[in-house]
This record gives sequence, structure tokens and C-alpha cells, in this order.
Amino acid sequence: MNLMLGDCLERMKEIPDGSVDLTVTSPPYDNLRTYNNSLDWGEHVWKPVLQELFRVTKQGGVVVWIVSDATIKGSETGTSFRQALYAKEIGFNLHDTMIYKKANAMPNANSKRYRQCFEYMFILSKGEPNTFNPIMVGVKRFDVGKQRQKNGSIENYEKKYSENKERKIDNIFEYGVGGLNTGHPAIFPEQLANDHIISWSNEGDTVLDCFMGSGTTGKMALLNNRKFIGIEKDAGYFEIAKQRLGV
Repeated sequence: MNLMLGDCLERMKEIPDGSVDLTVTSPPYDNLRTYNNSLDWGEHVWKPVLQELFRVTKQGGVVVWIVSDATIKGSETGTSFRQALYAKEIGFNLHDTMIYKKANAMPNANSKRYRQCFEYMFILSKGEPNTFNPIMVGVKRFDVGKQRQKNGSIENYEKKYSENKERKIDNIFEYGVGGLNTGHPAIFPEQLANDHIISWSNEGDTVLDCFMGSGTTGKMALLNNRKFIGIEKDAGYFEIAKQRLGV
């Protein structure tokens, strides 16, 4: 385990090219938190961060980039999409656009919008992913219906599933929020980190979180027998992560 205190743009320079199998991180996104007044965020930060992540990621490695957008003067910023498109510009594949759905999201008072309950999880891969260990769910059903074909025609279909049949779970991951009081204002669920770690890496692989916060990614990486590199700018959050990771 390697924990680094400091600006991730500086500390990532210490990580060798092509040495990281998986990054699971959630950047500050659109100044929605102050982070002890340590926040410096914008294109001048996220563009070079994505460049550094591309450099340190192995061929076939994956970056899980968990983000959302602020709403300013009635319009979402769209920063999430700009980040995903920029990642493609510099060489990443946008392997999947996944959703982190919050089962108990807070209502948005005095808003002319529906309740906001999700964040994006962009799965960025450097080429085709080396590893995919899909989370499976059992199914037991009998389906009969209609399906549109490529030529536009409608045909009947019939699908039968035995009791032991399994399928991959959907790309919308749902978790409850809150419940952990770490002293960090924007902790994401441990199970979220766990599910991505087991999906996109194997035991012994190196997992990075360049915006480590309270150390959620690190905790789940270690519990799943992965190596971990964590970078955090704020000294207070860094101490929280160290305690949580047993350092």
C-alpha cells in the first residue's frame, strides 16, 4: 500500500507508466463541496488528471470515473459529458456509461425537476479491458413477447430460463447513501467500490484512487487482496484515510 499526501497532479508523476490495473475515483465535480476550502477544480485540473491517468494505466486497464453535474441558473453544466468526451480524445475507450442510483436520495426542494437520484460512472478503458468478472444474478422465468427485427418487422419470441440460469446484472448499480460517519463530506458506498474492484481487476492487481478522500476505495481494495495507491490533497482527510486503512 502506498499512500501519498499532496496534489494528485504532482504525486501521480511518481507512478510509473502503465503500472495501474484499475482506478476507482470520484473527483470533486463542479464545486458541489468545499473540501475544507482546499478545492481547486476546473478544466485546468481535470484535463491533466485524465492525461496522467491514461499514462499510468496499463494497456487493458480501466478507470472508473464517478461524477455528477451542478445546476447553475436552471441548467446542468454538462461537465460530466465533457470529461468523458475528453477522455476519448486522449485515447481512452468509453467502455460503458453506468449509473450509480441512490436508493434514498434527498428531495430537491423548490425545483421544477424530478428528484435527482443518480451519478454517472464512466468506465474508461485503455483498449479492450483485460479483466471483466461480471456480477451475476440468478433468473427463473419464462418470457413470451414480441421483438422488432433489424428490417423493422415484428416477430414473436420465446425465452425459457432454468432455475440455475444466470445473467449479468444491469449497468445501473443501486445503493443506499449515508450510514458511514468518516468525517468526509462526500463518501461513496463501500459496496460501490467493492463491485467495481471485483469486476475490473483480479487479486494482486494495483488499484489507484487519485482523489482518495476517506479511503473507501483503498479499504475495499485491501479487503479484496489488491495493492492500493491513494493520493489525497487535504491533510485532515489523509489522516482519516490512514486510520481507516490501519496505517
